[in-house]
Amino acid sequence: MTTNDDAAAPAKVALITGASRGIGLAVAQALVARGERVVITGRDAGSLAEAVARLGGEERVLAVAGKSHDEAHRAETVERAMERFGRIDSLVNNVGTNPAFGSMVDLDLAAARKILDINLVSTLGWVQLVHKAALAEHGGAIVNVSSVSALGPAPGIGMYGASKAALIQLTQQLAFELAPSVRVNAVAPAVVRTRFAEALFAGHEEQVAATYPLKRLGVPDDVGAAVAFLLSDQASWITGQTLVLDGGLTLGGGLA
Repeated sequence: MTTNDDAAAPAKVALITGASRGIGLAVAQALVARGERVVITGRDAGSLAEAVARLGGEERVLAVAGKSHDEAHRAETVERAMERFGRIDSLVNNVGTNPAFGSMVDLDLAAARKILDINLVSTLGWVQLVHKAALAEHGGAIVNVSSVSALGPAPGIGMYGASKAALIQLTQQLAFELAPSVRVNAVAPAVVRTRFAEALFAGHEEQVAATYPLKRLGVPDDVGAAVAFLLSDQASWITGQTLVLDGGLTLGGGLA
């Protein structure tokens, strides 16, 4: 049996943004477990260092600290990934922000621009760089992390949902443009037990979970496993799709 570590089959390399904890770290763990190498990014160097240790050390992992919406950070990360591993086979755009909560008519426009810049524009920036550096030559796969808030209105997070809806459209457009050599898909999780989503369940997790048909919130590994599948050869005939991971939440027809 051959593995990614065999000389005839060099280890695949994935670049994962926002991977120092939560969903991004779970994706990295799933990929490392099957023999891949990973390049992870995040804003906090200390958290990244902890993630590197959890993922097996620097032989398997390259960590680059910085902000995803910083063009220089994106360029440095891709350059260092190519220098270190010589290839990039997949990209996971996991970075997201929601600095504003409340009505859309009261939303500060500077906050709206920040949400779009980080959640949407920076994703396109990563795709452009990784495609030019590696994927255009040998193909690969991309997964964008959207949200069920993209699928319908939800109180207080309208601009976040709008940015994630745009991300689904961007996923479809990129899948159309980059086929047949590059597959592009998305996942749309409901509330996952991460620090990012803590405000949505802290102090009343049982009540929130009760609204889900499966009676629990998601955990990072739920999303990590789905992303790993979409990046794998088992998903080689899937592109332009959004996999909803919501414990059945949207079966009722609403998110409110």
